[in-house]
Amino acid sequence: MIIGCPTEIKPQEYRVGMTPNAAQEAVSHGHDVLIQAGAGAGAGFEDADYTAAGARIIDTAAEIFATADMIVKVKEPQAGERKMLRKDQLLFTYLHLAPDPEQTHDLLASGATCIAYETVTDDRGGLPLLAPMSEVAGRLAPQVGAWTLQKANGGRGVLMGGVPGVGPARVVVIGGGVVGTHAAKIAAGMGADVTVLDRSLPRLRYLDDVFGGTFKTSYASAGNTIELARAADMIIGAVLIPGAAAPKLISRAQLNELKPGAALVDVAIDQGGCFETSKATTHQDPVYEVDGIMHYCVANMPGAVARTSTIALGNATMPFMLALADKGWRQACTDDPHLMNGLNVHAGQLTYYAVGKALGIDVISPNVAIKG
Repeated sequence: MIIGCPTEIKPQEYRVGMTPNAAQEAVSHGHDVLIQAGAGAGAGFEDADYTAAGARIIDTAAEIFATADMIVKVKEPQAGERKMLRKDQLLFTYLHLAPDPEQTHDLLASGATCIAYETVTDDRGGLPLLAPMSEVAGRLAPQVGAWTLQKANGGRGVLMGGVPGVGPARVVVIGGGVVGTHAAKIAAGMGADVTVLDRSLPRLRYLDDVFGGTFKTSYASAGNTIELARAADMIIGAVLIPGAAAPKLISRAQLNELKPGAALVDVAIDQGGCFETSKATTHQDPVYEVDGIMHYCVANMPGAVARTSTIALGNATMPFMLALADKGWRQACTDDPHLMNGLNVHAGQLTYYAVGKALGIDVISPNVAIKG
């Protein structure tokens, strides 16, 4: 199989879809690997690293899209990239289709087969290709939130850990999954007073058992959420419904109940965001203000630490990428129902229920699509 990896073109996206190690593994399995010139530079990988791994360096993305049987990326294909996709081509990347009807319709029109990292599952009910980036984003969230809280950036001017005689920042993390757990650990490590909210009592028990004393836990009822939010200096939105649009947990009307200059960090922005006033921003212009509340809503937070993120993501995606290349997508998905769960689009049809529900598009079962 010919595997192609183009340079990411989303603004301030420095990650790359394949590491030299992944390229070497694919080549050792007998595949031809094409890497766009300079694709790895933002993550600290030179073209020579890929050449040494046995890959071929290609000048343009157009040539890669025209030649490759499988395209491996990090972020969802941008409009110009979607035009280059073709029937029977395989796309393996993050998609986040539920809040993105334009991308969804373009992928359907392309005729390509699209497997989304964020909906591949594992036998523990987890999301193994989303988890490494959730870990990175969770650990970044208190860091960028602390920056947003600085007065020069529009925030309340509150120090995360306080100082003797002055209390620490109060941080509320909504969602106790991978993102929320890592966010709470880092925020608590910075000295903040942290509370994690979740609707799963088993999850709250787990967090309390493992991290008791490091941060507090509370049930995420609507009333409890806004009560804690009113007292917070920073609120981190970390709620995920796999493949679906994120629920809106704080409305615009509720912003006037929050402390002026409080920081909202919306890690769920890839899935549409969990605050009503959230809109995607970039690393170049990450923060905006609504009703006196500062919003940090960068849609590719892990791109800020591109080398760490690329290596972590490559470690997770490599086995699946090799299975798809070695067996072909149909056989690979037949053999692995968890990979089958990643199938979102095939030959002009949507194959993931949560996306169809969010966008009002008819869906066929991936088990039916795989036979088509």
